[in-house]
Amino acid sequence: MPIWKSFLNLFLQSNCPLCQRPASQDFCEYCHKQLQKCCLTDSNRGNDNSPPVIAWGAYGGVLKRAIATMKYDNHPEIARPLGEWLGEVWLQNYGSDRSFIVVPIPMHPEKQKERGFNQAALIARSFCQTTGLKLKLNGLQRVKATKALFGLSPTERKETLIQAFELGTDFRYPTDVPVVLVDDIYTTGTTVKSAIETLSKNGIIVSGVAVVAVPSKANYIKNS
Repeated sequence: MPIWKSFLNLFLQSNCPLCQRPASQDFCEYCHKQLQKCCLTDSNRGNDNSPPVIAWGAYGGVLKRAIATMKYDNHPEIARPLGEWLGEVWLQNYGSDRSFIVVPIPMHPEKQKERGFNQAALIARSFCQTTGLKLKLNGLQRVKATKALFGLSPTERKETLIQAFELGTDFRYPTDVPVVLVDDIYTTGTTVKSAIETLSKNGIIVSGVAVVAVPSKANYIKNS
C-alpha cells in the first residue's frame, strides 16, 4: 500500500464507541466480533396472539452495552450498523417484499429533546436503507410522558402506557398498507402492544415488529 494511503487511513480512523480502540469502521475489530456473537440463529420471536417479532440479537453482554452507549452516552451513530444488521435479518425472513410501511416507536418530545435523538427512528432509517421499505417517521406520536418501564411489572407497564400514543401526521389520511414497527429492544412487548392498539383502532394493520434485541427465548416466552 502506498505510504500516502497508510497515512490517510490512519487519519480517517476514529475510536470505537465501546472500547475507545482505534476503529476504521463503526466498531473496532474486537468489538465487532463480540457483537456478531450476539446474533440470533432463530430471529423469529412471534407467537399466535400478536404480529411476528423479528429480532437481530440477544439482549445481553456487549449488545446490551452497545444499546446503552448509543442511548445514554450520546453515540447515535451506533444506530446505523444496528439498523443495517436488523434489515439483513428482515430480508432473510421476508425477501424483497416491499408491501410494508415502517414506523418507529416514538419518544415523548420532552424526552427526545433531552436525549437529542430517537434511537428507534435512527435504527428504522438504516433498516429502510437496507430493506428498501418506505419509512414513516411520524406514523405515531407519543402524547403521554411516562416514567422508565425498567423494573415495572407487566401490569404496571400496561397501566403506564394507556393512551400513550396517537396517530402521527404521516397517517393523516387512511392507509391499507400494513405496518412494521421498529424499536431497539423488545422485552415484555407492552410498548409495542400499546402502539399496535393505537394503530388498530384507526384501521391500520400491523403485520410485523422488527427489533435489534430481545431477551433469551426462555425469558421472552415467560414475559409475553
